[in-house]
Amino acid sequence: MNSLFNVVMRIVSSLLGLLMVAMGGIWILQGLNIAFRVGFMVGDKQWVLWGAILALVGMAQVVWSNTRAR
Repeated sequence: MNSLFNVVMRIVSSLLGLLMVAMGGIWILQGLNIAFRVGFMVGDKQWVLWGAILALVGMAQVVWSNTRAR
């Protein structure tokens, strides 16, 4: 049972990390006024920074989830 829990949590953690990377990418694109040109983030360079931070945290989450001790 413990092994199954570890596998499920690794998958969930990786999916959350990938979701953070995707959200960060959307924020970056909106901040740069490249895509999704609707909303308050459009053209605001602050969201480029927040998106980059979120994407980096998401990448770290995926790496950590898949390299920690089993």
